[in-house]
Amino acid sequence: MSEIALQSLFSSFEYKKLKLRNRIVMSPMTRYFSPNGKATDEVAAYYARRAQGEVGLIISEGVYIDRPVARNVDTVPSFYGDALEPWKKVIADVHAAGAAMAPQLWHVGGNADFNFPDSPHCRELESPSGLIGPGLDGGRIMTEEDIADVVAAFVKAAVDAQRLGFDAIEFHGGHGYLFDSFFWEATNKRTDRYGGSTLRERTRFATEVISATRRAVGDDFTLMFRLSQWKNGFFDVRLAQTPDALEQWLAPLTDAGVDIFDCSQRRFYEREFEGSELNLAGWVKKLTGQPTITVGSVGLSTDLFMDIESGAVSEATSRTIREVAERLDRGEFDLVAVGRGMLADAHWARKVKEGRFGELRGYSTELMKTLD
Repeated sequence: MSEIALQSLFSSFEYKKLKLRNRIVMSPMTRYFSPNGKATDEVAAYYARRAQGEVGLIISEGVYIDRPVARNVDTVPSFYGDALEPWKKVIADVHAAGAAMAPQLWHVGGNADFNFPDSPHCRELESPSGLIGPGLDGGRIMTEEDIADVVAAFVKAAVDAQRLGFDAIEFHGGHGYLFDSFFWEATNKRTDRYGGSTLRERTRFATEVISATRRAVGDDFTLMFRLSQWKNGFFDVRLAQTPDALEQWLAPLTDAGVDIFDCSQRRFYEREFEGSELNLAGWVKKLTGQPTITVGSVGLSTDLFMDIESGAVSEATSRTIREVAERLDRGEFDLVAVGRGMLADAHWARKVKEGRFGELRGYSTELMKTLD
């Protein structure tokens, strides 16, 4: 592994008006430290520390759009009304430290929060067909009027983000949440225009949101979309079994206006399809021609689901960082997102840049109890 390849992580990136000092992204991670949906000064400081640690782009934890049934717990931030005011400090402090930032706009669909199953909001959710998995109930069935209101709420949040000075927005389209529950045949049994027997047909809700947002924010504002094959609680699900199926899924989203795809895998180093070494981000870039973000166990000795308790620093830490840098250098994808590693160590990017792998702080679930 040449040091030149490692330094590819620290080359600049530019797309439309989005300008990043390097290719390292802080992945969105829910933190539960925003009482009544309002980001506190401690939340602002948490993000500012990562910016000071020289990350290029921060994608916020998922933030709720202006729809009461979009949320499943009160301590995750909102992105509407009075809750917008605290985000002014967040983005100002992040910019002052040299990083760019995008809020991840979120509607949980019919999914209760497994950390807070008794939250009253978990009894008042909505989903395309009242399902969150095969034969598993979740949320009331959305009407077409509900869908129109949700589209409008996503657009409103994107416009507010642009007005507040954010550099981009991301739609959370993976992990079994609302967008993804429209994509998945097991959770979308609708017989109206938002359903369908093909994956392409089931992209209609997403494409309406993306298209309407693009019209509202203009051509130069960057729209990102997180997608995943796996779902919460259904880790082996694959919507696209072949490259052709993946292209049928992606083409409508690209045409609607997605600029950058955030491609969530359990392990970035695993191939997506037999016969090619490309991972999900690699295939998405190949099929769409759009920039992609890879994410999944970067810099960890364990993956997200094999051992959620820890990601101790080890030889695997250096190995996976070097491998992701090599693949970035080959042009397989464009940006590298770090989740637990960045949560554990605000200076992750700076330490990697300086080759200080042994000084990286390992992840522990204890860290979820604080905003360090």
